[in-house]
Amino acid sequence: MTGTRDDGPAPEPYDATPFLPARGGLPAHRRAAADCRGCPLHRYAGGTVFGRGAAHARLMLVGEQPGDQEDREGEPFVGPAGRLLSRALREAGLAEEELYLTNAVKHFKFTEEETRKRRIHKAPSLRETLACRPWLMAELRLVSPELIVTLGATAGRALLGPSFRVGSDRGVPRPLPEPEEGVGDGMRVLATVHPSAVLRAKDRDGMYEGLVADLKAAAAAL
Repeated sequence: MTGTRDDGPAPEPYDATPFLPARGGLPAHRRAAADCRGCPLHRYAGGTVFGRGAAHARLMLVGEQPGDQEDREGEPFVGPAGRLLSRALREAGLAEEELYLTNAVKHFKFTEEETRKRRIHKAPSLRETLACRPWLMAELRLVSPELIVTLGATAGRALLGPSFRVGSDRGVPRPLPEPEEGVGDGMRVLATVHPSAVLRAKDRDGMYEGLVADLKAAAAAL
């Protein structure tokens, strides 16, 4: 079994919208998300990993997708990248308990390494990211943060469009483009690298310092 195999009938179209509750706050959306079948990723992941944190946070952080540990525990940012992010937030002067943390995609996408029985992260496709976008838009509407920090390319493209590039578009707050009903009016977005990229980097110290600098810029923008 792999987390990317796509045999059998797939939901058509790729769209989580039919699974969103008609009303209710974050708890109702979290319960509804557990039954989401908006794309084939739900077939292989352990379950939906919804966001967590302050219900009316001024700052929301959006990553790519859950990792292996997040999938097993059902909480975002609890693995190695999450621990690095927690340290960077402290150094930037941001209290994690006052933030809201989530991912652009709510199911873990992976391939399996047969020899070592490991599940290896695989980036979600644009189609999968767009299918899951209604959940992210619902979180933005319900939390209504002043500022959104996107962590990495997938989250950046989910909110800033397909032309987004981390290297050229990071560190500067900008208005959320193409506001939707209840989402975007007055919200700003600041992009930075994903903490997992820091863990993989040859110049880990330099990239970590850049992440902290971007988070400090987010703190100053609030």
